[in-house]
Amino acid sequence: MISLKGCYQKTGGVSADSYGLSEKLTSRCNRERETIKMLGMSLFWTAFLVGLLLLNFLRQLWQRRCYPPGPLPLPLMGSMWQIGIRLYQDTFKLKNQPENSEQSVTPFLKAVTNEKDLVFSNGHIWRQQRQIGQATMQKLQVGKKNMEHQIEEEALQLVEMFARAKGQPLDPLLPISNSVCNMVCAVAFGHRYPMEDDSFQKLTKDIELAVQSGGSFIYTLYSLLPWFMRCLPGPQKKAFSSRKSVLSFVKKEIKKHKKRKPLHEPQDFVDFYLVQIEKKQSKDNDGSTYDEEKLAACILDLFITGTETTATSLQWGLVLMAIHPNIQDKVYKEMEGVLGSSQSISYQDWKKLPYTCAVIHEIQRTKYAFLFRIIRQFAKDVNIFGFLMPKGTFINPNLNSVLLDHKQWETPEKFNPNHFLNKSGKFVAKDEFLLFGSGDSMYLEEELARIELFSFFTALLRTFRFQLPEEAKILNTQPRIGLTTYPHFHQLCAIPHHRTA
Repeated sequence: MISLKGCYQKTGGVSADSYGLSEKLTSRCNRERETIKMLGMSLFWTAFLVGLLLLNFLRQLWQRRCYPPGPLPLPLMGSMWQIGIRLYQDTFKLKNQPENSEQSVTPFLKAVTNEKDLVFSNGHIWRQQRQIGQATMQKLQVGKKNMEHQIEEEALQLVEMFARAKGQPLDPLLPISNSVCNMVCAVAFGHRYPMEDDSFQKLTKDIELAVQSGGSFIYTLYSLLPWFMRCLPGPQKKAFSSRKSVLSFVKKEIKKHKKRKPLHEPQDFVDFYLVQIEKKQSKDNDGSTYDEEKLAACILDLFITGTETTATSLQWGLVLMAIHPNIQDKVYKEMEGVLGSSQSISYQDWKKLPYTCAVIHEIQRTKYAFLFRIIRQFAKDVNIFGFLMPKGTFINPNLNSVLLDHKQWETPEKFNPNHFLNKSGKFVAKDEFLLFGSGDSMYLEEELARIELFSFFTALLRTFRFQLPEEAKILNTQPRIGLTTYPHFHQLCAIPHHRTA
């Protein structure tokens, strides 16, 4: 029998077949009701979300009245997809995602660093730590075993590692990373490690893992859904553990330094910092921010930023020399012509080598290590060119807009050392070369990176001629994005130069 509702109902005297059919039709009706109910809920939530997006869109339109020109951000994606498209004037904004915190650090970096790394500090803590960092770097550049001398010695070690390949294809990443990391160890701890040391090899791997996670998909996903990603296993956990491992390595070295105090003058970064801690304790200075935790964080920053920037630039330099053999030959001829085959090169010789210096700068311009610098924020409301920048507004310096600006460079997309040379062939420094950013927020290790890159690059090109292996017809020169823009895996042949006596 059919009920008034249109469904079959069980009645007396029906056959077994009729009863089975009735049950099927009843089940079908129930499923249809559930489907209609779910469809109604879906429509409700869709309308609700569309309404929220519409309200957010109207709110953004209202807020944009006093903001500088910029693309309207898309939900979740923001406007980061338009990076590199210059549609606006010198002052414009790009929005990545909504942030409730006034910290100028992404959720991923907050989790990795526990909000203790000095790169992301502000105010009194940042000023004091930067002050001692600058003073220490200046002191390390004087004396018999100064920083430049240590870098030159490490450059010779790097040459030996390349020489062991005997002209066969090798991946330059490992020897370069080891040498640059060892240089930071020499500055921070006063000694280098043997390349075969297990703890040192683990240190370099942990640094590499921490750096490469900075621009991965996991990094973006964690920034969008920190509460969700915090509970899940995955690569982000490896990034957290790698940072802890590097920090543990640093703290062990600090303990060794505390046990053996320097007999005379401090010899390395840790020594200088421990002296400041003792002064704080003796004077009972409550305003001082010097302690062992911040010392460890300072050394950690040196490892993460100091190692990767130089290693990345040097890798790109060798790749570009292999791709442009004519430029490589000019660099070699200049070094041989100015300094001869017997005299060693020091950082002070850069003024005598204008073309070499121009090549190094052009390497850094075209293959800059950082896509962005450290994100900063306004400490108070600021008015710039009539545009209101509210307190807490993020400042994300985009180096692409300066280093590849068509108005500033003749051929911005091409590798052209002439960008840094005048008509007479002399090196010309340019204000637009903002590799390390500008202002007080520049990194402490900027000078260290400059000396390292010059010394390592000249030592290698003076000893070897770099070329691609015969089987490598095409080399991918598009960067991989992590915390830095590093090259794809590649191999090079370091062919020794044959000098005549």
